[in-house]
Amino acid sequence: MKILLDIGHPAHVHLFRNSRRILMERGHDVFAIARDKEIVHYLLKAYRIEFYKGSIQKTGCRAPLELIEWFWKVYSLIGKLQIDLVVSIGSPGGAWAAKFRGIPHLAFNDTENATKQRVIYKPAVTEIFTPNCFNVELGAKQVRYKGYHELAYLRPGYFSPDQSILDMLGVQNNEKFVIIRFVGWEASHDINHSGLSLQIKRKAVQEFSKYAKVFITSEKKMPEDLEKYRITIPPERIHDAQYYAALLYGESATMASECAVLGTPAIYLDNDGRGYTDEQEEKYGAVFNFTESPEDQERSIEKGIELLQMSNINEIWEEKRKKLLEDTIDVTAFIVSEIEKYSESVK
Repeated sequence: MKILLDIGHPAHVHLFRNSRRILMERGHDVFAIARDKEIVHYLLKAYRIEFYKGSIQKTGCRAPLELIEWFWKVYSLIGKLQIDLVVSIGSPGGAWAAKFRGIPHLAFNDTENATKQRVIYKPAVTEIFTPNCFNVELGAKQVRYKGYHELAYLRPGYFSPDQSILDMLGVQNNEKFVIIRFVGWEASHDINHSGLSLQIKRKAVQEFSKYAKVFITSEKKMPEDLEKYRITIPPERIHDAQYYAALLYGESATMASECAVLGTPAIYLDNDGRGYTDEQEEKYGAVFNFTESPEDQERSIEKGIELLQMSNINEIWEEKRKKLLEDTIDVTAFIVSEIEKYSESVK
């Protein structure tokens, strides 16, 4: 079977890279088309995944132009490579390209507030796979599973932490460090979000620095006093850093969920939240969710200080991680299984 992975975000690279390898080992031809957004192309090259160049990221009033470009590039590639099946996290252009070519499109989606994209792609997709904790009902096309996207690449067997990251960071084996994450708020589902105030960002660095070394990963350039804290490791090594960190604090749901899977305490701030981070707090106590309100921003820093002062936190979070892993499935194996269900119909 000839499969096309439609990659639109760095997280998509991680979600599909192991299933891609397994599918190719089983004799399928797997191709990738990648949107030019953030570090998508960098990650694909780092993992030695060949890809076709997709649309170039456009925002605001130019976004509809990208959708047309996106559709046409996927549509053309399906014809050129004689693709049998398209897989994405929810690609509007890719979904309609597959629809017009008369082939199935499978979407793996975990972001409830990506409403605009979903309105566009839902009529065109064949199935939409969501975690059990996804708090939106999508009708007959929806298939739920017991897991999170981050398990597809961070579950033991797919990920082993590399301690050499500590030397790259310049920290000692027993030295605490915090990773702070700021996002750019430019995605279509980020409209009407302001995120952390500059005052809170500075306060978080100041307060956490009393207990640990601080590193910042940010999608945008920061003021000089914060820029000096920017983490300078290769992007593909960030999961090693998250594993050994004492705390993750910030605006990324994906990184918070990654830390839940890795056994690292995480604080996530967002007005909309996510079904998976809600579950990771309510069921496992692994993530702490806060809104973007000024009061919650202050409380989130207090929670961070509390966590950094806990003496046996590593043991506590390892138990939380163990329970999470026991409760969830091998998401990569699930992705492979769902894709291969279409193999017979293709034959």
